[in-house]
Amino acid sequence: MAGDVTRAAWSGRFGKSTAPLAQRFGASIPFDWQLWRYDIAGSIAHARMLARQQIISTAALGAIERGLAAVRQQIDAGTFAWQLEREDVHMNVEAALGEAGRALHTARSRNDQVALDLRLYAREAIVRLGELLARLQQVLVSQATQHVDDLLPGYTHLQRAQPISLAHHLLAYHEMLQRDLERLADGFARVNVLPLGSGALAGVPYPIDRHYVAGLLGFERISANSLDAVADRDFAVELLANLALCGVHLSRLGEELVLWSSAEFRYLELDDAYATGSSIMPQKKNPDFAELLRGKSGRLLGDLISLLTVLKGLPLAYNKDLQEDKEPLFDAVDTVAGSLELAAEMLATSTFNTARMAEAAGQDYTTATDLADYLVRHGLPFRDAHHAIGELVQRAIAAGRQLGDLSLTDLRSASPLFEGDALQVIRAEASASARDVPGGTAPAQVRAALAAAQKQATVNATTLARLQTPCETVERLLDSVQQSA
Repeated sequence: MAGDVTRAAWSGRFGKSTAPLAQRFGASIPFDWQLWRYDIAGSIAHARMLARQQIISTAALGAIERGLAAVRQQIDAGTFAWQLEREDVHMNVEAALGEAGRALHTARSRNDQVALDLRLYAREAIVRLGELLARLQQVLVSQATQHVDDLLPGYTHLQRAQPISLAHHLLAYHEMLQRDLERLADGFARVNVLPLGSGALAGVPYPIDRHYVAGLLGFERISANSLDAVADRDFAVELLANLALCGVHLSRLGEELVLWSSAEFRYLELDDAYATGSSIMPQKKNPDFAELLRGKSGRLLGDLISLLTVLKGLPLAYNKDLQEDKEPLFDAVDTVAGSLELAAEMLATSTFNTARMAEAAGQDYTTATDLADYLVRHGLPFRDAHHAIGELVQRAIAAGRQLGDLSLTDLRSASPLFEGDALQVIRAEASASARDVPGGTAPAQVRAALAAAQKQATVNATTLARLQTPCETVERLLDSVQQSA
């Protein structure tokens, strides 16, 4: 029938159609239909180059563009009939053009075509995820601004260690997310390479202009080796690795939200909109969504390992195994995007129990190191000071007393170097304020960190706007055809 591109129809090599079972097993259209915008944009750029190079006629270009505009309208309207027997998004779009589409595949292969589509997808995904990372950073900064002077215990080994500012703790996640954003932005340059023109593996025997196509699609450069271009999925692996690490950061945040909202900690109250109840215990308020924030990191790690495993044994150049690149990438992008949106909303609506945090900050001997430092400032070597305060803490534990309960006489039992001002060192506020070095938890340093975070937000916005510029070429190409149709 007209426009049918089952294998028997478009390839004279085969005497029969693909077996239905094999067709279902091998078809990628159930998931790669998501690439349709990029496939159409790439086809527009390719067709315009073919006409410019007089490889196809101007009339053929007009028919192709009108056909692609019609396909876009149908997909936008939800009326486009995706057909499994056409295997993938590329053949579905091409077949829908009918006679006009028969020349479109000149000087390209599905191998370089799919590499192009995936790069265009990854490009936009990086910008989208970067914007969501920046949004979560804004929420962290907003919350931190309100809690510079609120203290809680900092932890090592999940044991109370030293008093820190709540803002300082929140800004630690800001730093993690900043590295995530920078890694994404850095990887953009390796994504933004045009593979089209590589053909199946060896290039094409037509006088094509790859630089012209690169300009139309906003690519910074063209690929240097046709074999590598169609086989390369390093950019996808790099993006998956970045997303897996971002997922680990979000998992750590989710874990602390779970801990802090428990009765044992009582540091934080999740908004009711971001918690669930129990099917049997009416009193429960479960941090299900924070747990999922933690749990979804597992699938992100799996997505990365999945693609690495697919690639590890492949000979050059293209192999059908590479069809397995899309589902992990699509899944990881959607999972991280959803996780970032959820984390931002959940944090923005959470309430911190600062009174409970402050109470905990001064308990469990969290200022013991400050007493040791006091002795060091009065001439005792640190290891000797550490030993003396360790014995003091041991005696306090045996007596059921906190450091704040101790008198000067008690302190002097540990060392005669203690004077009356040592009683002030025990205070949690004094401990935090004493750490007045860049990157420290003293209020002045935290305020400086907040100011730096605000400046970084401006830099990030500029970076994302720069990355967005080449991505906008896709929409411009689609719109240009729509207007001329």
